[in-house]
Amino acid sequence: MEIPRGNSRDDIKARRQIIKDFYANWIAAHPDKKVWNKSLNAYIHVKFQSINETVGHASGTYESTEAVMHLEELMENAVMSERKPRKQEDKNQKMFSEIIILRLGPRKLTVGKQKNSGEYIQYCITVPGSRK
Repeated sequence: MEIPRGNSRDDIKARRQIIKDFYANWIAAHPDKKVWNKSLNAYIHVKFQSINETVGHASGTYESTEAVMHLEELMENAVMSERKPRKQEDKNQKMFSEIIILRLGPRKLTVGKQKNSGEYIQYCITVPGSRK
């Protein structure tokens, strides 16, 4: 599958679909929808919100879309670099007690710690600084 490199509306739309298709295939192959992260020493879970946020953010650039294709490697090997409070004004982060940033090379994996269960939920994947 060829990931469009441009910044046109059609390119972004195509990248959105590539990410959705990737997650659909990944979930079919991983019905438990979780991967053990060595740095957190805990499972990171993929949920609907994971897909939604990642489709919205990662589709903006080729580099971020390409990073999503490394989901399993990221979730397993990314190293924690920062813990911070959730954004109070962000309704999508309302369910989290904190946000954890993990990195693997230029790739950034954002994970939320769920308030009620303490589970780590994959929130977004991007490559900061990639061109738009």
